[in-house]
Amino acid sequence: MKENISHSPPETSSARRRLLDTATRLFYSGGIHAVGIDRIIAEAGVAKATFYNHFPSKEDLVLAYIEEQDRLGRAAVAALPKQPPREMIAAIMGRISEAVVAGGWRGCPFLNAAAEYPNPTSPVRQAIDARRAWYHDSLRALLAADGDPDPSVTASLLVAVSDGLLESAYLDDPENIPALVREAVARLLDRR
Repeated sequence: MKENISHSPPETSSARRRLLDTATRLFYSGGIHAVGIDRIIAEAGVAKATFYNHFPSKEDLVLAYIEEQDRLGRAAVAALPKQPPREMIAAIMGRISEAVVAGGWRGCPFLNAAAEYPNPTSPVRQAIDARRAWYHDSLRALLAADGDPDPSVTASLLVAVSDGLLESAYLDDPENIPALVREAVARLLDRR
């Protein structure tokens, strides 16, 4: 997907930003397929032609939404203070706690979107899969640096635990999640 922000007049990039912000809010709160482009256009306060100028289709907007959530998550991990591998793993997993107790949690945006895009060849699903691969590989590298005897398997377990905690926070009491995150990390890392 092309980003024209640096070459667009300010009002054009502003319109794109409003569209993406509106879509992000609506997709997360109501589901991707349940939200139509007419609603996004109306709530963003742009013309239909402006929407199509920035996003040739709804799927292009969905892809931009997923890619932006991925960029934000990667940037947040990159901004964590550098620490020994085990503490970095705990800090990365601790981001789950921060997200779910902030309020308005409706589940992981990637898992939610994956449920709506089951076709593995869809560009949206491929972006979700790339995000998950990055997350797994980041944990695997830290586990290897920490001396884990099978870092790929332990990383897969941590990803599965992450998925479960992210969804449990929506279905159950999110205030319980920080303690569960700490306990899950400790048990997985201490029993290797």
